[in-house]
This record gives sequence, C-alpha cells and structure tokens, in this order.
Amino acid sequence: MTLSPPIRVLLVDDESLAREMLREMLQGDPLVEIVGESMNGREALDAIRAHAPEVVFLDVQMPELGGFEVLEALGQQIPHVIFVTAYDQYAVRAFEVNALDYLLKPFDQERFDVSWQRARAQIMRDRTGGTDQRILALLEEMKAGNKYLERLVIKAAGRIYFLETSEISWIEAEGNYVSVHSGKKSHLLRETISSLESQLDPKKFVRIHRSSIVSLAHVQELQPWFHGEYRVILNDSTQLTLSRNYREKLQEALGKLP
Repeated sequence: MTLSPPIRVLLVDDESLAREMLREMLQGDPLVEIVGESMNGREALDAIRAHAPEVVFLDVQMPELGGFEVLEALGQQIPHVIFVTAYDQYAVRAFEVNALDYLLKPFDQERFDVSWQRARAQIMRDRTGGTDQRILALLEEMKAGNKYLERLVIKAAGRIYFLETSEISWIEAEGNYVSVHSGKKSHLLRETISSLESQLDPKKFVRIHRSSIVSLAHVQELQPWFHGEYRVILNDSTQLTLSRNYREKLQEALGKLP
C-alpha cells in the first residue's frame, strides 16, 4: 500500500490568533504538514518560494502587501489558495466561481471542514494542480471588473461590523492606520491610506492631501486658501485642506477650479 505524501500547508495572516485557529482546525487531518507561517505578504512570498506549499491559507488584507498582490508577484508559480477574509464582495464570489474557496471571518469548524475537503480533493486529483491558470484568469477578470470596495470591515472591541463606503465622508491617515469618518462617528482601520485609496472607486473618492481622502458626494464647497491651496468644506461643516500636489485629481473629478 502506497501512502500519500503529506499535503504541505502554509498559513498567512497578520493576526497570530487567526493562524493559531487555522492550526487547530487542521490538526485533525493526519495528512497535513504545516511547513510555515507568515504574518505579512512579503514573508509569504519568501515562504512560498522556499517551501513550495501545495495549499496556502491566505489573508486578503495585510499591511504593505495584500493577498492579491502576493499572487501577482508569484507569477506562474501559484499554489492552491484558500482565502481567509472578512470581505464578502466581488472578489470573494469570483474565487468561488473559479473553483477555489474562501473562508469568511468569523467561521466555525464545520465551514472550515467544507473548504478544506474541497481543497484536499482537488490536490488528490492532481498533485500539481490546474490552479495556476484559473487564478491568473481571475486576477485579470478582477482588473476588468468592479474591483472597488463597496463596504469596509471594521474590527473593534471584539466585534466585526460592516460600513458601506457610501456612508464615508472622509478618511484620515494615522501612520499605518486610517481613521474613517462617517457622520459623527470615526472608525480605526489597520490599513495605510495609500493602500485604502487604491481600493476605493476614484469616481467617488479623491485624495486631496497626503493624509486625507474625501468622498465627492460629501463635498459642499471649495474656498481659496493660501499659496494655491483650497479649503474643502463638507456637508457636515468639516474643513479639510486641498494641497497643491493633489489639486489636479480634484479638478478632474469636480471640474476645473478657478
């Protein structure tokens, strides 16, 4: 009797508790060999190239380099991927259609087992997989389709809740975090402002300063300020600075300024 070689698994998540939970959920399968853990996208790239895992549990949202960027950086050398994400949107649905799977946080053992058995069966059918072309096709489909966020996932005080992007008035940088303002409330999100900007629809959100993004729907007035700068007045009376470096972007979105 020939025993199947172990399935090499890599865990990638910037939260240690999330990686620990994945380890515990996998421990019931004797065929699993966890070859490594990574806490960010750059570590994941190194680990994938070094250990050649067959399955990667990959977080979508991570500082600096996210899950999609990891796949693009790998080129043709893509392992089987199960995305672990708190974002239930177009990309997640597309992965499911493309015969991959996702785990939407928070999830339980039963949901995890369904996902793992699907990946396990795929590997058993073909250890080298036909996954590469499916993922690359998906990435191209994402680029051609609606790739922008429609809602954000906010984690606070042990809770996970959703904020529609239409409810956001402006966003403020706070180091490797951003403060997302919605009405009288603000929400802290672990994301750089540049990374979040790339995920927002440029027809709806515009960077007006190195530390702020504004929702065009909430802009009420522009007032000339000093040295070619403007004050951006929102409909809740918030006043923001439009710096000269970002003036052209707002011009394109709202029309020429005087």
